[in-house]
Amino acid sequence: MEREVYNQLIKWKESDNKKPLILEGARQVGKTWILKEFGRNEYGKFVYINCDNNPDLENLFIDYDIERIIRLLSAISEVNITPSDTLIFLDEIQELDKGLASLKYFCECEEDYHIAVAGSLLGMQIHRGTGFPVGKVNRIKLGPLSFNEFLKAKGRDHLLGMIESHKWEETNPLSNTLTDILREYYYVGGMPEAVQYYIDANDLKGVRSIQRRILEDYRTDFSKHAPASEVPRINMVWDSVPKHLSKENKKFVYGAIKKGGRAKEFEKAIMWLQDAGLIHKVCRLDAIKAPTKFYEDEGAFKIFMLDLGLLGAMTDVKARDVLVNNGIFSEYKGAFTEQYVAEQYYQVKSDGLYYYSNENSTKEIDFVTEGEAIYPIEVKAEENLRSKSLSSELKNNVDLYAWRFSMSGYRKQERMTNIPLYLAAEWFRANCDEIY
Repeated sequence: MEREVYNQLIKWKESDNKKPLILEGARQVGKTWILKEFGRNEYGKFVYINCDNNPDLENLFIDYDIERIIRLLSAISEVNITPSDTLIFLDEIQELDKGLASLKYFCECEEDYHIAVAGSLLGMQIHRGTGFPVGKVNRIKLGPLSFNEFLKAKGRDHLLGMIESHKWEETNPLSNTLTDILREYYYVGGMPEAVQYYIDANDLKGVRSIQRRILEDYRTDFSKHAPASEVPRINMVWDSVPKHLSKENKKFVYGAIKKGGRAKEFEKAIMWLQDAGLIHKVCRLDAIKAPTKFYEDEGAFKIFMLDLGLLGAMTDVKARDVLVNNGIFSEYKGAFTEQYVAEQYYQVKSDGLYYYSNENSTKEIDFVTEGEAIYPIEVKAEENLRSKSLSSELKNNVDLYAWRFSMSGYRKQERMTNIPLYLAAEWFRANCDEIY
């Protein structure tokens, strides 16, 4: 399975200013797999060490003598580690008390060694206050497969090539084919194990079983990494996300978690889920103006999940409703379609996505992002493209230019571009500054 992050790993290897690499991401998005592929394919020698419950590593970081550490890693792996042509991959690095801190010394003392680490984001967050090597590492984030990667996994290279050529209008005649594959993606999502199983077995029930098991594993992670007193609130927030997304106004409301719920009770739980990479928090803007950070209202926000397929598993959406009926794009107040667009955005950028509403909430724009200009983004789950809120904003601000993601074909209008939903990942890649 090819992943777009592979090219970023190549750039890291070839960089003259290379530091130890942390590959970040939620559990089960494929961090271990991609680093193993990278090490085996791109290096003469590859050392893989799993740090979880490994008694051989108990005394590895009793000090930060890098030469001694390299000797021990060579002995454990039975590989003669040499600079430049060996990739050292320490998996589940957060399980070693001084593992993350050691990366600082690899950076300062032995920069010729190529070392990469991965692990649970929750576990890494715990270590941030106890020796996280700020400024001494390169960091790359990995998420679920984008729709582009899903096309690649299905062997639809011709379709992907047309999308990546950015000849947007030429994809319009292929709309029915691409929409059918988009339906599959809505159900399967982008978790690598679920995608690979679907490609190999074409078994929708098996896909759903995998998704449910991943959800159970995440709950286990809550209990493992979070303070015991916080676990019930984390579960409550996690369980409430589909309910919030199914509302017409998708703003997160603490009182919807439980009657009388308040920010001070649940904000730490939200932060934990965010730090774990399991949710995306999209804050409100009180004005569509630059710079957007000046107009951010952190007290009002929407929450989207890591993966569209996991959202479907949490809500037990039936396969026929996704693959056969037309309602999946519009039902549940467009929850799946907004989730999909947000998810494709976060494949390209780690932040900078907002939504807009005025004080009395009579007008709302689904998303707003800032690049060379500020772009209000409307998400339409059907081909009914009328939007009073967006029309009003464009009328009141002659400098704005909008993007609208919908089931309609690609076309440019005077102050708006309509982008088919299946182009979302590539559109963001082409029109938003990449972070890596």
